[in-house]
Amino acid sequence: MDYKDIATPTRTKALLHQYGFNFKKSLGQNFLIDVNIIHNIIEASNIDENTGVIEVGPGMGSLTEQLAKNAKKVVAFEIDQRLIPVLKDTMGPYNNVSVINEDILKADIASYVKTELSDCEKIMVVANLPYYITTPILLNLMQQDLPIDGYVVMMQKEVGERLNAQVGTKAYGSLSIVAQYYTETSKVLTVPKSVFLPPPNVDSIVVKLMKRSEPLIDIDDEQRFFKMTKAAFSQRRKTINNNYQSLFVNGKANKADIVKWLEAAGIDPKRRGETLSIKEFGLLYNELKNFTELAF
Repeated sequence: MDYKDIATPTRTKALLHQYGFNFKKSLGQNFLIDVNIIHNIIEASNIDENTGVIEVGPGMGSLTEQLAKNAKKVVAFEIDQRLIPVLKDTMGPYNNVSVINEDILKADIASYVKTELSDCEKIMVVANLPYYITTPILLNLMQQDLPIDGYVVMMQKEVGERLNAQVGTKAYGSLSIVAQYYTETSKVLTVPKSVFLPPPNVDSIVVKLMKRSEPLIDIDDEQRFFKMTKAAFSQRRKTINNNYQSLFVNGKANKADIVKWLEAAGIDPKRRGETLSIKEFGLLYNELKNFTELAF
């Protein structure tokens, strides 16, 4: 049977009608109905017949279908039980798609990589991410030691700009630091609301994040480092000197030591968090070993 692509208004509406499907706002469901956008996403992800793909939130399979045509294997995680029979139908023609009815934040991704994608030369995450949990999904995947080579993901424009932000800009913050610590980030394209059903309230962006061969700086405890960088942005209008008083156990009492620590790392205490590069945060973190009175 010759079907229209799922990522068209006609086919998506027909499927919605066939299955009596109603969108759940709580799951951030916005289905892509523009094949050209999907082709741009696939082109940016450089997937081929040796690539394994992890997809999050396949919906009715609009992106999944095009991934299946280009990749060796697609493992799609869908939390909504109601979409499993739909995907069984729409992905019927493709024997290289596995649909997993699990929450990506709770799933044992490493085990699925071993069982489903072990014969792939490269693994990419390609997805139209649910906007309400984009950040937790990305951080969860990045901070596990998974053999993922990169991500080409659609998200709310504002979040994408934060991932990709340069030092000194309004969008630059702790999320920029985590993303850029692990990956090289770039923008692929901006996506209008009109290519979704239903249209979201915000514009979208596709961002590409390619894993670095090694992290940008040498850190002995990544979680501790990220906690330290996050504290610098806790109140954006305040200086790092002020923000760091709230991080340390006796921060207020140790004001003088905080100033000494910042200066020892070559950082002016009057600077604000958004002016510090990742490398400067690395200097701060490594200098902290010499200031045992500053505990957090």
